[in-house]
Amino acid sequence: MNAKAFNPRWLRLSLLVGGMACLVTGIWGGLLRVPVRGVPLPVEHANWLSFHGPLMVCGFLGTLISLERAVGLGRIWALAAPALAAAGSLSLVAGQLGPGPRLLLLAASVAYAGVAWRLWKLQPGVATVVTGLGAGAWGVGNGLWAADRPLPEAVLWWVSFLLLTIVGERIELTRLQRPQPWSRPWLGGALAGLGAGLLLGWVQPRAGGVLTGLAVIGLAGWLGRFDLAWRTVRHPGLPRFMAVCLLGGYLWLLVAGLLLGLHWPQTSGRAYDATLHVFFVGFVFAMIFGHAPVIFPAVLGLPVLFLPTAYVPLAVLHLSLLLRLGADLVDWPVGREWGAGGNALAVGLFLLNTLTSVGLSRWRSQSSRPARSTPT
Repeated sequence: MNAKAFNPRWLRLSLLVGGMACLVTGIWGGLLRVPVRGVPLPVEHANWLSFHGPLMVCGFLGTLISLERAVGLGRIWALAAPALAAAGSLSLVAGQLGPGPRLLLLAASVAYAGVAWRLWKLQPGVATVVTGLGAGAWGVGNGLWAADRPLPEAVLWWVSFLLLTIVGERIELTRLQRPQPWSRPWLGGALAGLGAGLLLGWVQPRAGGVLTGLAVIGLAGWLGRFDLAWRTVRHPGLPRFMAVCLLGGYLWLLVAGLLLGLHWPQTSGRAYDATLHVFFVGFVFAMIFGHAPVIFPAVLGLPVLFLPTAYVPLAVLHLSLLLRLGADLVDWPVGREWGAGGNALAVGLFLLNTLTSVGLSRWRSQSSRPARSTPT
């Protein structure tokens, strides 16, 4: 057996389950922070209140993204990144409040940077460079948190980690289209603006927030203009669903850029809640909903059957986020509560639909196999 390529399904499944556990506990912590009236939740583990963001970004998304990259690379050492991310995040859930979990998450981002570097060596190009920059942004954010800096100082780096990761994936697919002469200058300018905004934020937080917001708007415009989704939305079934998810997510990314430019820096309050959840719920989870039929087969080695019911959690996601955003803008606490509850419901419906899709796909594949003949 080639140890370098040893990548057993049970290990991938275990890491995926760890990431999903972080998703569930992260959402739980978020609902404890914005409790929905009439919906009781256990509160024995009060530390989830403080770690809602890290559990979602590092525990769930960090584990999932690094696991997908590790599977693509096909090397056992690459699984160190998702393993460390899951271990550090689940330590937080278990009540470990010292530096240990943060150092594990920092180590996870370092390991993931190694994976990104290896992928660039195998396939050098703009897409892998942008993905590598995203890995670096995750490392900076985790480093700030490990150094006991306030979470809002790490947030924009975590935002950049996810944004650059998604942009890198979409750049790869733009090669299937006829190149446009102003696509690369637009993309390069927006990426340069993002980097400048992050660095400027160290000395001039307000100016850095404005520049970062403008860069996010620029990237949202680039994705909305050049993404392959405008072509695939014309095809029925899964291609159309994925395109609808992507295009809706780009619209939320545009709104997130506007809110960043208008209100950042923030450390709490309505503007902080609106900005972060428009990005993480509206943009990131729309991307997850759209890419799940591709990610899960790659990670688990199992086919996923597309079901039209996938539009239900997507609709709940958008509508509940609209309610939450409007409630934040007009300071309507009840609307914010029900918007947060709707966000959680959308994720739950998405997981239920995904599990149903996997189950139906396995049942169909098994029922289509020819029956074994009984020896006489």
